[in-house]
Amino acid sequence: MAKQKKQYSTRKASQFNRWRAMFQFLVCKIGYMVRLKLVYRIEVHGLENVPKDNKYIICPNHLSTLDPPLICAVMPRCIAFMAKKELFDIPFLRWWIDWLGAFSVNRESLGPSTVKTVQTIQNSDWVLGMFPQGTRGVPGEIRGVTKGFAGLAKLTKCNILPVGIIGSNEVKKLPFSGKIIVNIGEIIPYDKNPEVVKEKWIESIQQLTGFKYIKDEQSQNEKVEKGAM
Repeated sequence: MAKQKKQYSTRKASQFNRWRAMFQFLVCKIGYMVRLKLVYRIEVHGLENVPKDNKYIICPNHLSTLDPPLICAVMPRCIAFMAKKELFDIPFLRWWIDWLGAFSVNRESLGPSTVKTVQTIQNSDWVLGMFPQGTRGVPGEIRGVTKGFAGLAKLTKCNILPVGIIGSNEVKKLPFSGKIIVNIGEIIPYDKNPEVVKEKWIESIQQLTGFKYIKDEQSQNEKVEKGAM
């Protein structure tokens, strides 16, 4: 009989346990934080905007692979990040991000298992983290923003916590050679209209980072085509 493949898209409450919490603490709040302070001279502003409960989704802009552990390092709660399902096809990386609390998601379609996992997170001491851009962007620009995060906020009745990251894209190795700034914005309430939340997130991230929002080419082409009709 073939061995059943482990599912990484659905999380049980028992999986958000003290062992994963301890692993994330050791890796991010100690291991990564040493690097962030020693090499990148990290600055964090706006921690007073973080809610006391966990009925919110942490939504940062995305510049590099350093962003998830960076956010885990500076936030008061353990964070379960959504990760594209392709990452779970890589053996060691699968084990690593699994133990850090991440779960897989199909970026093309957020299925019922995703909603169930988010609800499970709400019933734990953890909080959900996801990147509205979906993939890494470039400094100075905010591109590729979808409204999937806003739709999920609506379904789960979670508010959005915008977080602006500056400087994580610059790979540095020498002590005090880099500079990362993390600006935490004010909570954005979920709305029945996901487009409203998306626009508010974009506006907030522009203010927190100084980056400029640029619509993707597909959206621009659609707008041009509609105008030509």
